Amino acid sequence: MASGGAVGERSSSPHRRLPDFLQSVNLKYVKLGYHYLITHLLTLLLLPLIAVVLLEAIQTDPDDVRQLWLHLQYNLVSVVSLSALLVFATTVYLLTRPRSVYLVDYSCYVPPPELKAPFSEFMAHSKVCGFDDSALEFQRKILERSGLGEETYVPEAMHAIPPQPSMVNARAEAEQVMFGALDNLFSSAGVNPKDIGILVVNCSLFNPTPSLSAMIINKYKLRGNIKSYNLGGMGCSAGVISVDLARELLQVHRATYAVVVSTENITQNWYFGNRKAMLIPNCLFRVGGAAVLLSNRASDKRRAKYELVHTVRTHRGADDRAFRCVFQEQDDTGKTGVSLSKDLMAIAGEALKINITTLGPLVLPISEQLLFFATLVLKKAFKLKIKPYIPDFKLAFEHFCIHAGGRAVIDELESNLQLEPIHVEASRMTLHRFGNTSSSSIWYELAYIEAKGRIRKGHRIWQIAFGSGFKCNSAVWKSLRNVKASVHNPWKDCIDRYPVVTVDRVLAGTN
Repeated sequence: MASGGAVGERSSSPHRRLPDFLQSVNLKYVKLGYHYLITHLLTLLLLPLIAVVLLEAIQTDPDDVRQLWLHLQYNLVSVVSLSALLVFATTVYLLTRPRSVYLVDYSCYVPPPELKAPFSEFMAHSKVCGFDDSALEFQRKILERSGLGEETYVPEAMHAIPPQPSMVNARAEAEQVMFGALDNLFSSAGVNPKDIGILVVNCSLFNPTPSLSAMIINKYKLRGNIKSYNLGGMGCSAGVISVDLARELLQVHRATYAVVVSTENITQNWYFGNRKAMLIPNCLFRVGGAAVLLSNRASDKRRAKYELVHTVRTHRGADDRAFRCVFQEQDDTGKTGVSLSKDLMAIAGEALKINITTLGPLVLPISEQLLFFATLVLKKAFKLKIKPYIPDFKLAFEHFCIHAGGRAVIDELESNLQLEPIHVEASRMTLHRFGNTSSSSIWYELAYIEAKGRIRKGHRIWQIAFGSGFKCNSAVWKSLRNVKASVHNPWKDCIDRYPVVTVDRVLAGTN
């Protein structure tokens, strides 16, 4: 009530708000001027020095310059030695420098329409699965406030009555998602599968024998000396881990392609018990997957969409509380599911803080780093009671792909990083249209931004994801051109309808 009264009082006296507005405008331009000054400080300091050197060069006697040239011309030993040193240094640099990694293209899987799961159908199926009334009511409330829309997808086995969570159906779901994404990728990128030298597949909860990576090799008849990796149990941030692993391998193996496939499998991991902490994944996780084509060939830079700039991985597994906050286990009745701790958001916040502390110096302008350092010194050294300075990451990135793990995750990052609604639009709309597709969600988000035509040459994109363990991982990309939506963009049939006002935002506004 107090806050409502304060708002009413301010609105009844508009002239009293004018000084505050002018002060905020002044501070805004002061901060912009500060950033400009610090960013161009080196240039501003060098200009007078360059002017002095040029002035001295103009005033130098031409005979002195001629004598220096003659000295070098006849001193062959010095010239040859210097040339050899330059050639050696250049060779060492070319052989040891990190190879650029380019994202040539990627594809996100869109399931067939018959796999859509509207809320009414979801609840009708839940009623016949043996959930008690309390569990059903809990799922209904979660769905209402989840941020998911009516067009997300669940696997075919979950549409059956009763559900059929068999190994055969789980394998069928994996093949449908992975092969669907890869077919589109190879088609749009124009790459022969035989040219793939590295394959990295990640799926947390479904790890059959032969592995998922072996299934792909068998399907596309990939070559026998391919470097194949299958990552399991690494949670929703495994997509960034897979990209980081592929990047490391591309530093070793010359002139080759790497394919990263990120997905999750729901068929055998649906929870049929009544423990509320284990029911949440049923309401959030949906079918999805992505395939990404990476290259270290210099010739691919001309056609690639992005260049990988940084990857930063943070692991909190040494802390017991963080280790158990997302935990696969059995309930009291022996039913298996994934339990989410009440401390999840607090633990995610701690992991995020560590991750951006590492990432910040790599991407933030020096002006922001100085402000952060100054605040830290005042707080630690002088014991001043001031709030920690939160760097403005909007100065480092034009676009943000925040893992669509749930409404709370997006809300938390929007608040903590002081982002604008447009910066989290891709995350919210991906959650609404496709649900939580685990490690592939950051690619649906990037596809959304492309479909909106917002990516220009030189733009920087921050992909950030959280996962069990507990982990927070980041990938930073730089656009190599104005990126248009691909032929197989997952938003091509619905982008005109977005953004939409989600039900959870409406409910939040009425509370």
